[in-house]
This record gives sequence, structure tokens and C-alpha cells, in this order.
Amino acid sequence: MANPSPQLRPPVSPPMAASLGMLIAAMVSIQAGAAVAKGVFPIAGPAGVSALRLGFGAVMLAIALQPWKATLNWRSLRSTLVYGVALGAMNLSLYEALARIPLGVAVALEFTGPLALAAFSSRKGLDLIWVGLAASGLLLLTPLSGTTDLDPLGVVFALAAGMCWASYIVVGRLAGAEHGARATALGCLVAAALVIPIGVIQAGAALLDPALVLPGLSIALLSTALPYTLEMIVMGRMSMRAFGVLMSLEPAIGAASGWLFLHQRLTAPQGLAIAVVIAASVGVTLTSDRAAPDA
Repeated sequence: MANPSPQLRPPVSPPMAASLGMLIAAMVSIQAGAAVAKGVFPIAGPAGVSALRLGFGAVMLAIALQPWKATLNWRSLRSTLVYGVALGAMNLSLYEALARIPLGVAVALEFTGPLALAAFSSRKGLDLIWVGLAASGLLLLTPLSGTTDLDPLGVVFALAAGMCWASYIVVGRLAGAEHGARATALGCLVAAALVIPIGVIQAGAALLDPALVLPGLSIALLSTALPYTLEMIVMGRMSMRAFGVLMSLEPAIGAASGWLFLHQRLTAPQGLAIAVVIAASVGVTLTSDRAAPDA
């Protein structure tokens, strides 16, 4: 039987479409959780809320994924530890940034990590065009022209979160190859062990307030348990380059969440930026990963 005509093949395979759907769901969930978290900062501080998120998230993932069944050797233990440290540092840095600068801006700055990763791992000129398009959108989302004042420490924390995010993508693939979805639970346990002591130092007895239980559970589910499990599945199904550029939707979703939940209004340049990063994401979806094998 002759091979089907290339013109009749769907531009995005069903596995790729499913991966894209899971990735979008993860991004929407994590940004909604970030909006909820910012509302709790006045009670427990960013480190305290990060401790709640990772603590409750680790318990949820442990119940769901049973990480104690994973077989650890020195190689997998090392990748899991690095993955957990990157995860904890990323969460803590982002929340410290959110306490100082708007949600959309913080996520845009944080995205410099995955964007740089996509650029450095690219071997095709067309991919660099999509990366450049996404970068131009990020510039529009980030008001660094001097017309808007940003807290310098908030900018530093957001950029640090971006570096941790890039590490999370790289090491997360290694940990996922060893343990599958259980790597998420193992990494979250490591991240919780790293961040909870810092949260206790910052928030103190405020973490024992019963009023924080429901918000803490909501943040853990929306920002940790659900999105990290989905991202771990997706990272095993697409190339690191495609994953990094597809995450360019994250700043747009962050800006939309800030407007919807925190009443942070979108400017005309931010609206244009959303269109630009969506165009870059569609472009890389249609061109970067057609021939990539599914895990």
C-alpha cells in the first residue's frame, strides 16, 4: 500500500495534540494557583506560602504516585535530588518575585530560562525564528523601558526563577526517564524539605493558622500536584527544544491571570505580546516536533 500523501497528513499528530493540551492545562492551573498564592502573602509571606504549597503538594503526590515504590540507585538519586532542589528554588524565587512585581511581568522574566534553553538546544534555523518571535513578545510583556518602575529585587528573583526553571526542564527529563511520574513526587519531597525550613523562619507561627489550610491545599493542587504531574508526562513525549518554546504561552497566561484574579489590567503592548507568543507557540508546534518519536 502506498504511503499517504504528505498533503493529507494532519499538521499535528494526535499524541502531539494531547501533549499540547496537557501542557496548556498545566500552565493555566499553575498561574491560577499563583494568583491565589499572592492573596495569601500578607498572612504568611512568600516563603511561608511556598512552604505550604510544597508541603501539601508533596503529601498529595505521595498519596497519588506512591514514590516509595521507586527503585533508586546512585545515578537516579543524584538526578532526583538536583531536580528537587531546582523545583524548590524555582518556587521560592518566583513567589519572592510575585511579592514585589506584577504576576505577568514576573512570569515573563522567569521565562528567560526556558527561552534560552530552547535557543541553545536548537539546530534548525526555523526554530530560532520562533524563539526570536517569542522573545519579541516577552519584551512587550516586560516593561523595562523605564516608564514603569519595577522593584530590582523582584526582577532578580524572577530571573533566578528562570534559571531554576531551565534546570528543572533538563534535570526533570532525566528524573522522569528513571521513575516516570513518580519522579514528580520524589522531587517535590526534596523541594519541600528545602523550602519548609525557610518558610518557618519567615512566617513562624502564622503557618499554624487554620485559615491557611484551605488556601494552602488549593495552591498545592493548582500549582504543584496537577501541573507538575502533567508536565512530567509531557516532557517524556516531546523534545526539550519544543517543550521550552511551547512554554512561551506561560507569560501570556500569567498576564491574563493577573488581570482576571488580581485586577492587574492589561495594556495594549501586553495584548499584542500575547498574540505574538501564541503565534510562536503555534509555529513551533507545527514545525519542531513532527518527526519526534513518542515516549
